[in-house]
Amino acid sequence: MSGRPLALVTGASAGLGAEFARAYARRGCDLILTARRADRLEALAAELRAGGAAATVLPCDLSRPGAVAALFGEIQARGLHVDVLVNNAGYGVPGSYAGRPWQVHADFQQVMVEAVAELCHRVIPGMQTRHGGAIVNVASLAGHMPGSAGHTLYGPAKAWMIRFSACLHAELAPHGITVCALCPGFTYTEFHDVNGMRPQVSRLPRVLWMTAADVVEQGLAAVERGLPMYIPGRLNRLIALAARTLPDAWVRAAVASRERDFRRVD
Repeated sequence: MSGRPLALVTGASAGLGAEFARAYARRGCDLILTARRADRLEALAAELRAGGAAATVLPCDLSRPGAVAALFGEIQARGLHVDVLVNNAGYGVPGSYAGRPWQVHADFQQVMVEAVAELCHRVIPGMQTRHGGAIVNVASLAGHMPGSAGHTLYGPAKAWMIRFSACLHAELAPHGITVCALCPGFTYTEFHDVNGMRPQVSRLPRVLWMTAADVVEQGLAAVERGLPMYIPGRLNRLIALAARTLPDAWVRAAVASRERDFRRVD
């Protein structure tokens, strides 16, 4: 690797993760790419190298206990340090809470909560030593919204990520480290294909949707401004404002009236 800043991106095989990698490469960073699908990571790495960035591929399944420790052991063995961390890996578990085996939920929490917390814990000391760095935790507009039936742990995990990021930002800003929870709404990625909701969400108005590239560019502009939380898209910000200010009963009723379009209960 060169002396350029190094960004570690989780869930880099597609969607927002791949766009984060491209955006940081354009900003002069080298990359460490991790996700489960090695073939996609290698294809992205080849694209980034063609553009002049160094890219290291380290496949990893973050649902496995011990995966983060193994990942960082490999990073250290290669003599690398992380200047930017993008916690992007994530997914949804469709269906009712009791209708899925506990291990499914345990794996979800390992990826969405435990791995995020551990990855941050492992990169922070080096960033403090170097007096700078950035952590981007990809949360969701769902973390600002009232609960709805189905995908039961998704909103709570994202709400935790938002508050966790705010606390870390308060701790680390004096060290020159920005921590930002990025909270996109509906985004054109593979997310809804993986969780089986594509037919339903395709019925939602186009005005609600953003491209992955727009989400990432707006998010990184917020990171560069030192913001602890950012919701990309004016309409998404209005939705979050309404959720905070309107009576709870009204907001819950509005969400319930459309929840079948973005949540599935088996």
